[in-house]
Amino acid sequence: MRIDVLGVGFDNLTMGEAVDRAMELIHGEGVHYVVTPNPEIVEVCRENLAAKIAVNGADLVLPDGIGVIKGAAMLGTPLKERTPGIEFAGHLMERMAVEGLSLYLLGAKPGVAEQAAEKLAAQYPGLKIAGTHDGYFKEDAPVVEAIAASGADCVFVCLGAPKQELWMRKNGAATGARLLCGLGGSLDVFAGVVERAPKFWSDHGLEWFYRLCKEPRRIGRMMKLPLFLVHIKQEKKKK
Repeated sequence: MRIDVLGVGFDNLTMGEAVDRAMELIHGEGVHYVVTPNPEIVEVCRENLAAKIAVNGADLVLPDGIGVIKGAAMLGTPLKERTPGIEFAGHLMERMAVEGLSLYLLGAKPGVAEQAAEKLAAQYPGLKIAGTHDGYFKEDAPVVEAIAASGADCVFVCLGAPKQELWMRKNGAATGARLLCGLGGSLDVFAGVVERAPKFWSDHGLEWFYRLCKEPRRIGRMMKLPLFLVHIKQEKKKK
């Protein structure tokens, strides 16, 4: 049973439970995908039906932002905890490394995925990097074929929302991978190109503000957060 937050259904799992479920999907039959919506993506889903279908069609929908946690609580349907995509990815890679599973990295500017691959291979001994491709491509087919040829068990799809969610829904099956994870700008962090917010900011739900201070151009996107809270209050009044 998923927890509905403004039309997006979130799986009510702890981080450990989410990683366990992801590993089950990797070892299961068929192709599956994971999404990690924050309030901004929830707002996109309110305006974009295709994005909403792609997000809700995922096998795992994990709450990335503290705003989603607060929103769910305000609606009287609390979620267990926040499961940031980048942390989920780290725990997943730890588990994959133990089993010698392979990972394909897709997204970011040219060269970034390769940098990330080098660092991740060193950080998670046993993890096999099946291949990389930047996010600046016009045709899906060559990328899908490259992933399929790599034999990757898992793909980190870092194309930004909602492009990555739509891409996974459309192309997931053709990649041959068991699991695809939409992880936004995570490759930039893995590569060391972008610094993640220090622990204090993350622990206090202020990672979004730290990123805004570092990248003021994000102000337009960040304005969706107060809009999200307005919509939560409106939804609460209906109950």
